[in-house]
Amino acid sequence: MKTAPLFATGLLATATLVAAQETPVLTVYAGDYVVSEWGPGPRIEEMFEAQCACDLQFKPGDLLPRILLEGKRTDADIVFGLNTDVTKKARASGLFAPHGQDTSSLTLPVTWTDEVFLPYNYGHTAFVYDEKRITDVPESFDALLDAPDDFKIVIQDPRTSISGLALVLWVKAIYGDRAEEVWEKLAPKILTVTKGWSESYGLFTDGEADMVLSYTTSPAYHIIAEDDRSKKAAIFPEGHYFMVELSAKVAGTDVPELADQFLEFQLSPEFQSMIATGNWSFPAKLDHSDWPDGFKELALPETVLFYNEDEAAALRDETVEEWRRALSR
Repeated sequence: MKTAPLFATGLLATATLVAAQETPVLTVYAGDYVVSEWGPGPRIEEMFEAQCACDLQFKPGDLLPRILLEGKRTDADIVFGLNTDVTKKARASGLFAPHGQDTSSLTLPVTWTDEVFLPYNYGHTAFVYDEKRITDVPESFDALLDAPDDFKIVIQDPRTSISGLALVLWVKAIYGDRAEEVWEKLAPKILTVTKGWSESYGLFTDGEADMVLSYTTSPAYHIIAEDDRSKKAAIFPEGHYFMVELSAKVAGTDVPELADQFLEFQLSPEFQSMIATGNWSFPAKLDHSDWPDGFKELALPETVLFYNEDEAAALRDETVEEWRRALSR
């Protein structure tokens, strides 16, 4: 009497297995923040799977070290979340293929011609403050250096954080050979150095510091999500360091058409409209008039500072060492 139900159950299990095997999988390596519940990953997965008839699987973790270790054996089809401070090393690996997308209509503040690494959003490194807590806001980087030593900032470690690395490159871009001297002058004002951005920002929002190293886009979160306009990015006339987030197709992917579809989706109006509030960054291919209202309120730097990948790679070790020496004295 139980044979028929068991047989039916077996058929159902077989059909489910076959269906799963027929559904192509796109494996995307991404940073931990992307796949967190407050990151853009869940929304990206939902949106892309609705049009691709596939299974998008994010695998979080350290991006470049992981794929360089795995080499051609990697499971990744797409790497999502690189930036120009590390792309030279990524390019030299030979693990990535041209993206094949038209970048002529990108809305970045710099001209983009890279054929391998494709932007999806950008921002500028900046110090964020709460105007309810401080009124004497430094109006330039020089003014920050001249602030009293009881004025406290929180920054991130350039050895473990992309924003921390951007900061040492920012200082180098402004001050050049004087960078180590600048770090010595800034050191007494540094309350602490955290491993990553989230730890720093948490200290700031808890009222532990006057300013935090973050991005020009950070106030947009408070405006849109909290209806709070007290958080501001201090805009310095010396200029702000430009950061762009990038994705790339792995050359050895076994689903190249699906990987191409994802890259095309990344530049679509639907994705670009979502990523502003999904990742709290400026969209890479969306006209300013189409930005969410909270983003339209943001103060933007008149001067954008930027090192290309060759310059950033050449300066990376030097700038980190200048920072380390100055802060260890």
